[in-house]
Amino acid sequence: MSAFDTRAAAALADSTLKTAVERTAGTAEAKRTLAVAAFPDFEAARTRAAGIKDHVIGHLGHYLEQFEANAIAAGAQVHWAATADEACRIVVDICRKANAKNVARSKSMLGEEIGLPHALAEAGIGRIETDLAEHIIQLADERPSHIIWPAMHKTREQVSALFKAKHRTPHEEDSIAAMAESARRELREQMLGADVGISGANFLIADTGAVCTVTNEGNAELSLVPPRVHIVTAGIEKIVPSMPHAVHMLRMLARSATGAALTQYTTFYTGPKRAHDRDGPEEMHIVLVDNGRTNMREEGLADMLRCIRCGACMNHCVVFRQIGGHAYGGTYPGPMGAVLTPALGGLAPNRDLVHACTLNGKCQEVCPVRIPLPTLLKGWREKSWREGLEPTSMRMGLGLWAWVARRPALYRLATGLALRAMRLLGRRGWIETLPLAGGWTRHRAMPRPAASSFMAQYRKERRP
Repeated sequence: MSAFDTRAAAALADSTLKTAVERTAGTAEAKRTLAVAAFPDFEAARTRAAGIKDHVIGHLGHYLEQFEANAIAAGAQVHWAATADEACRIVVDICRKANAKNVARSKSMLGEEIGLPHALAEAGIGRIETDLAEHIIQLADERPSHIIWPAMHKTREQVSALFKAKHRTPHEEDSIAAMAESARRELREQMLGADVGISGANFLIADTGAVCTVTNEGNAELSLVPPRVHIVTAGIEKIVPSMPHAVHMLRMLARSATGAALTQYTTFYTGPKRAHDRDGPEEMHIVLVDNGRTNMREEGLADMLRCIRCGACMNHCVVFRQIGGHAYGGTYPGPMGAVLTPALGGLAPNRDLVHACTLNGKCQEVCPVRIPLPTLLKGWREKSWREGLEPTSMRMGLGLWAWVARRPALYRLATGLALRAMRLLGRRGWIETLPLAGGWTRHRAMPRPAASSFMAQYRKERRP
């Protein structure tokens, strides 16, 4: 078994994980449905959002230069990083120059992508995760399993036990409110005492040089405003031309991510503290990270650069909801991760991910920027085939299927015999252990086949 197969098998056997994922993903799916229904002409809004991102990606150099000039004019310092290692070195160097012993970090998937938590640890710099879910993950010494809800894989019962074991003053009552208060006691002092605040960026506004962060807890404001230094790490695709464009994208982001009309805390940071400001950091550094994004634009994956990290694709993905996020093995799980991870880490070690999809198209249907995720996954599959990465058993099996499929009479005979055999096995209950179908029957019941094949039903419908 491959590493992905091993992780997926473990996830499928974990009933607690399935409960935890369904609690959150199911709720998110229902809330998004209601939010979209209440949004006038949501489909037109999706088209406009996709157009905004395509325009920016097509003129990326122009908008990056405009953002850099305006950010510097506002007092920020802009750094450029071609790779993940370079980005981490820049951040660590800034922290060292600030004599930082502790940093407060607001949730950032880019930070996870570039390995920033590990880089800070190796540099001997203390780190406190200020997002509640990220705090849970840090205490558990795990990786995020979802880009919006990093602790989606944990039940409230597991979180309660974790807080009681790790918090200095743990909660006594096993309620969500009591657990949140316990986390507040644990985090607030450390937030306010940090030397440096580190964040990602949901959007970068080109015509003002502003950075936008979106949270549901206000942790970004508490961990980025009090410290002397604020460091932003952002992928170069986060650019939007202006504030009106950012507002439109925010309306799409919130509804797609959580089903809310607007996220509770949406903040724009434009430079460090000025002479008349009552608070704010003395220094603001913005690290613009490529880490393969330019190559994606040039190698046929430009559509993926539209992604605004809402998580809707994974909330609606039948595969993700069976195995959760950790089974994917990378920073980004679900359909968007199955496309991104091979782009960031190479196709050869990640070819299994591009097959972790039924190609039912639900992810594309709910994507707020219309990313053709099934098409991109099929492109990876074709490349994997061309480069000889598929196992011999698959190549031989598909070769045999192709040989039969090119002979219609033989194909109809073979499928007819298979259908009769499956119906017989279904009547006797043996279909649960159907040979060569262990991937299905190990964790679910193989469905009994229809009374007739698709082609037979199709011919019947076509008859006058």
